[in-house]
Amino acid sequence: MTSVASQRSEVAVVVLNWNGLSHLQTYLPPLLAGTTEDIAIWVADNGSTDESLSWLASNHADRVQLLPMAANHGFAEGYNRALQEIDADTYVLLNSDVRVTPGWLDIVLQEMKVHGWSAASPLIVQDDDPRLCEHAGAAGGWMDGDGYPFCLGRIFGATEPVDGWHRQSRDVFWASGACFFIQKEAWQEANGFDGDLFAHMEEIDLCWRLQDLGHRIGCAGNATVQHLGGGTLQASSPFKTYLNFRNNLIVMLKNRQGWWPGFMFRRMTLDGMAAFRMLGSGDWRQFLAVGRAHGGLYLALPRVLKQRRALQKLRVRQGPLKGWWSGSIVWSHFIRGVQRARDLKGLG
Repeated sequence: MTSVASQRSEVAVVVLNWNGLSHLQTYLPPLLAGTTEDIAIWVADNGSTDESLSWLASNHADRVQLLPMAANHGFAEGYNRALQEIDADTYVLLNSDVRVTPGWLDIVLQEMKVHGWSAASPLIVQDDDPRLCEHAGAAGGWMDGDGYPFCLGRIFGATEPVDGWHRQSRDVFWASGACFFIQKEAWQEANGFDGDLFAHMEEIDLCWRLQDLGHRIGCAGNATVQHLGGGTLQASSPFKTYLNFRNNLIVMLKNRQGWWPGFMFRRMTLDGMAAFRMLGSGDWRQFLAVGRAHGGLYLALPRVLKQRRALQKLRVRQGPLKGWWSGSIVWSHFIRGVQRARDLKGLG
């Protein structure tokens, strides 16, 4: 097992690990079995304190290249640091709790060439029940007019059974970070993830910047991977709620065009309504997490506004954003009762 980058490869699959021994034991062997020898397999370790490194050394020294880091830098900065050391034409950022299926890699790579996508993901289904779309990606990510992300196949917590509609290949707003393909040139042009986000929403932020730089993002619905989800932070974690709400606000403020005090006030009002809904159901820790997220935005405001000004100068996109739905997903789902993305009025 090597501990530094050895040679350039056309494709490098990079698994970021943090105390994820059980996931490595479950999901790494199928990855190795389903990937040809010419594909470089890396495990970038985010300062794990469990037995991950020793298990890798004992069991997969002949196939897996290891990139150990001294501390936990989070998902975003962890990948930033790892990819600085790995030379490949295309990176595949793969969560440690993703089960690959036959043909997954070649299909997505081929679809990227056919459609001219700089970044892409496959259809992501649930590992426990592959008949259902998975929360973190499904058939591709979209964004509504208030900056709330949703997926073709998942609106908030409502996931759909997979059918032929989900298996289409199409342009989307964002590709899922659970299985994220990106060309090295595009990664470098956009300067990778925003490391200050730590985790959650970093792929949405990157895809937004890529679109503004003239790149296209896609979902290869004819390729499938299975995602367990919640491998590092469970959905009920207040810290996960904090990161999701804070980072979503930061991403929108950084990237959205227009008079920012107006759209931020509307969005933060909707967040406040969601927080009181949590409180009404007895989730006071989640309620406090949303308040902390808004406080985190205020603390980051000088930095984020500086980033906003810099990104506006770099924007070259002339047409509309792909995968941007101008309606309100909150109103459509919670008030009108829409459960499926395909039923949203005006969805392109």
